[in-house]
This record gives sequence, structure tokens and C-alpha cells, in this order.
Amino acid sequence: MQRRTFLTTAGAVTAGAAAGTVTTRAGAAASPAGPGIRRIETGLDVLVRSGFAELRGQRVGVISNPTGVDAAYRHLVDLMHGSGRVQVVAAFGPEHGFRGSAQAGGSEGTGIDARTGITVYDAYGATLSRWETMYQQSGVDTVVFDIQDVGARFYTYIWTMYTSMVAAARTGKRYVVLDRPNPIGGRAYGPMMTTPYTSGVGLKEIVQQHGMTVGELARFFAAEFLPTEAGRPVDLDVVRCRRWRRSDLAADTDLPWVLPSPNMPTPDTALVYPGTCLFEGVASITEGRGTCRPFELIGGLATDFDYHWGDRLNARDLPGVEFREAYFSPTSAGQKPALLNKMCAGVEVKVVDRAVYDPIRTGVAMLVEAHRYPAFAWRQDAWDPARPYWIDKLTGSPRLRTQIDAGADVDEVVGAWADELADWNRRRRPHLLY
Repeated sequence: MQRRTFLTTAGAVTAGAAAGTVTTRAGAAASPAGPGIRRIETGLDVLVRSGFAELRGQRVGVISNPTGVDAAYRHLVDLMHGSGRVQVVAAFGPEHGFRGSAQAGGSEGTGIDARTGITVYDAYGATLSRWETMYQQSGVDTVVFDIQDVGARFYTYIWTMYTSMVAAARTGKRYVVLDRPNPIGGRAYGPMMTTPYTSGVGLKEIVQQHGMTVGELARFFAAEFLPTEAGRPVDLDVVRCRRWRRSDLAADTDLPWVLPSPNMPTPDTALVYPGTCLFEGVASITEGRGTCRPFELIGGLATDFDYHWGDRLNARDLPGVEFREAYFSPTSAGQKPALLNKMCAGVEVKVVDRAVYDPIRTGVAMLVEAHRYPAFAWRQDAWDPARPYWIDKLTGSPRLRTQIDAGADVDEVVGAWADELADWNRRRRPHLLY
């Protein structure tokens, strides 16, 4: 396959030979936005401005969802199809579906897209062999990935990217990632996934808040995991964003926000999610699904939890965050039907200083204080008797759960992953683009 190198203002960036053919490119600088707000071009914006030149003459399959839009909220597939310049032969829908009509743990199925007439394949939870079959059935020779990630290991879109990349390597397909900023910035936090606890919410060994864009993750995957798992390199191109800095959060940019999933309504949700999603692992506490503030409203039955939870958390003086006493009734309970439409008492997480806020330390403190209540109970799943605790899959090992059960406080829990986080920062450095 022909090597494609696209020079940027800083020159081409090429990964090591072990990763295969990896090129990175960006377009011309964008004009400044309003005061204090950075005007960002995503990989899609750069691709559109090029007239889709990099994809002409190829049979393209697109992995995307409603977040794959340009600055005017026009979807990637609609733009390609309408341009007449790109032969889009298939789309692949991840969790929640290609057009985003399915709830958590659901998909839209395989069918014909009403707007474009393109076949959409159901790719949620697809195995490696299923991806290879879909590539064969659709006849693609280039796969394009464009989905907004939110920066947490257990957000499943990055694993859709990983598995589809492995399949692309094994079947000789070109793989193009249209990069998007990480809405919660470029800092990494949290524990490392361990091999015995890998699952659909963490297929490979990365930390809980990875601090990378999807393009950077793709480069990391290509170098660290694909040579072994695929048995051959992947022909990977990453179309870089323009003007994004690692210190930028979503609030610092002019990028439009489209819900990546039904319970991720705002960038504020994404900011707290790497920590408060841990409450998916607590059977007696809801993470606020079905409220107007999912993952910001956390609580259990009002007969079991009370205002003391928030008082104790505020007394800890955690950096960048305060807690408001809150009462709410979740209209979506996920795996916790006993809490559906019931009055719950707990806290609303209020981030008051994004620059110093640590979502995972905050989430650990919330767990430690919630554990004081007699009603606190870890979620156990009968379908996985060897690894029944969901919190172990979310955090990557039983360590956090056993520490909290033994009475460990926040500093001890957080300190346990210091070395592995430092190692992660060292390993990811060669693959960073911004």
C-alpha cells in the first residue's frame, strides 16, 4: 500500500517501524476566536477543508456516531456522501448506535441509513472476527474513525477503535483517525488496568484517565499492542487537530458539544465522569442516570443516605470541588432497578476550579465517605462469578475495593497507583501529538 506523508507546519510526525506506516498531518492555522476561547479545528474540519483529497479513489467505511460533526454540526458521513468526492460504502455504529438512538448497553442494529442509503453495520461489542467479517462484507479498503471520546478508560468508544484497528491490520486495510481534542485535557490520573480484569470497559492496560486524544491513543495502540495482537503493522494515518493544547478543556475552546452518549449531556459531565462513574460499581448508589445532571448527582435511597455525606466531603477540602446536598429521583437506573424513580439523597458535585480538580481522587473520597453508611454495597454480577465485582473491572483490579473495605483513607488509595501512573506517563510520551 502506498505510503502517504502529509507535511504540517512542524513537519511530518512518523511513528516507529514497529507501529507500521503512521503519518500525522494538520491544516493551516485557524483565526482566533473570542477572548479567552481558542478556535479549534478538528481532524474532520481539516479533512473537509482539503476537499477530502486523502480519501478519493478509495472505498471508505466510517466508524462514527452523532459526535462526528464539523463546526456547523454537519455529520462526516453526510458531508462525504453529499460531496460526491468520497465513495462511502459502509458505516459502523458503536454503542448507542450510528445516529445515537440507543441507550447505554444498546445499539441500533444493522440496516440502511435513511438519510444516505448507506448500509450501517452494528459494531457495538463486535469481536475481532466480526470486524473482519464486516470489512469483507462491506468491501472497504479504508476505515475512517471519528468519534468524540471523553478521556476515561471505561468509555467504550476507544475499545471500538482498538478492536477495529486490529482487524484493519489483519485484513490489510488503511486506518484513518480524524482526531478530536480530549475534552478533559491532557493530564493522566488513576490506576492501571491489570490483565486479569480486562473487559469491554477496559480491553488493554492503560490508566483510568488516560489524558490522550483518540489519535494519540491510536498511535500508542499501534506501537504497544498491535504488533503482538495483529501479527502485522497497521497502515495508520492520524489527521491532527489544529490549535489545541494539552492544558485546554472543552470550556476553553469553541468546539460544538454533541452528546457522545445519552448520559453525557455536557462537558461538565465529562469532567467528573472518570471519578463518579466508579459509582456504577456500587449497588446501593445511583450515578444519576436519567436526571438532568448524570454523574454529577450521586445518591442512594433517602432512607439510607443523608446530608452528612456532603458535609463530610466538604470538610475534606478537596481541591477544586464542593458538594451540594441533593435529592432526586433517577428515571433510568441501569443495573440498579431498585433505585428507579425512588427518592434518593446524596450530593451534587460542583467543580469550582477546573485547573486543580482531580476527578478520580474526588471519586475515591466520595466512595470512602459513602462506605460509612450501613446500606453501602458493592455491585456484584452473577454472570461473571470469577470476577463478580464491577468496581474491579472499572478500576482495573481488586485493590481499590479491598483497600476501602479495610478502612484505607484517600491518600493511601491514591498513593497505591503513583508508580504505575508515572510509568504510564513515560510510556505514552513518544505518542503524544500536542
